[in-house]
Amino acid sequence: MMKEISFYKPTVTERESELIKEVLYGQDPNSIIDKFEEALKKYFDAKHVITTNNSAAAHHLALSAMHIKRGDKILCSVNAFPSVAQAIRHFDAEPIFVDINEDDFNINPDALEKILKEQNHKKLKCAFVTHIAGQSAQMDEIREIGERYDVQILDDANRAIGFTYNGKKVGSKDSFLSCFQTNSQVQNPISTAGFFTTNDDEIAKSAKLLRNYALVNGIDKYGNLSYIYDVVDIGLKYDINALNAAFSLAQLEKNDGFIKRQREIAAIYDKELAGYPQIATPVKKRDHIYSQYIIKVNKNRDGFARELLERGIHTSLHYIPIHLLSYYKNKYALKVNDFPTALKVYQQVLSLPIYDGLKDEDVYYICDTIKEILKNRA
Repeated sequence: MMKEISFYKPTVTERESELIKEVLYGQDPNSIIDKFEEALKKYFDAKHVITTNNSAAAHHLALSAMHIKRGDKILCSVNAFPSVAQAIRHFDAEPIFVDINEDDFNINPDALEKILKEQNHKKLKCAFVTHIAGQSAQMDEIREIGERYDVQILDDANRAIGFTYNGKKVGSKDSFLSCFQTNSQVQNPISTAGFFTTNDDEIAKSAKLLRNYALVNGIDKYGNLSYIYDVVDIGLKYDINALNAAFSLAQLEKNDGFIKRQREIAAIYDKELAGYPQIATPVKKRDHIYSQYIIKVNKNRDGFARELLERGIHTSLHYIPIHLLSYYKNKYALKVNDFPTALKVYQQVLSLPIYDGLKDEDVYYICDTIKEILKNRA
């Protein structure tokens, strides 16, 4: 029987069951949400943490709390999952896409500054910087550019909880606003949670209000609607529930162990896949936690991925540039060559499995399979 290796599987232990049972049978099930938020504040050394029911909600709630309006413009990386761009469009605001570096796939500071020069007017509200694969963008340069043009810098960190820049966690008190998620699968995950950290008191206050219908004076201690309540804004329903908070707290407690294991797997990949001219392993320019392990395949990446799948190895792609996605291409009349670096990178990149539950024998099986495929391609 052929070995089958999933691209990702969550690590679930007795701790998840223990905390979920506390919620189901305890006296105060919602206290777990406070525990989760406090644990996140401590982990990040953040001033405020706003939890949500998923990462798309975190993006939308963050922009809602910043009072983004129709016609506003927000810069964002063209190399990202479309969640940020979709959140921007829900305000009828405009995403302005920025090209990337060829080596680390992060937003290119020179390209960012070029667009800021072209788009420098009062409708430009902020830049949402997506950090790729657990390695941060060049934040010193990006923040300096943001200060020069009076543009706030927001972080889109995906599931790279715990990644650092210059030795300090992104999402700490040094960060204006940083969005994260705890689940990896795009569909049918066991549990979902998103959150953002911020050092801005007004944004935190606004987000806490908006995430539950903008209700005031109307919730009793059991979470039920009281006999007197009021609504003071156009609210949303993005608050996390107790079961997801319990699962996510258990995952957060293991997060440093996840990072350690990801680095161990990356070291095996780096060693075993070195010296093959048909592929390139990730370039480590700064602190890296390898939430994804992205290789480059010099030709016929799709055929390479198919051959891996035929041998039971599931892979993924981070990402298809947003300007190639039908909605954005048609809405903004974007051309294939508008973002040449992102286009070139997209034609080569492939993400290999890397997660806590992946055994060494599976990693070596992946490496041996890649070597076999490359030998036949020589």
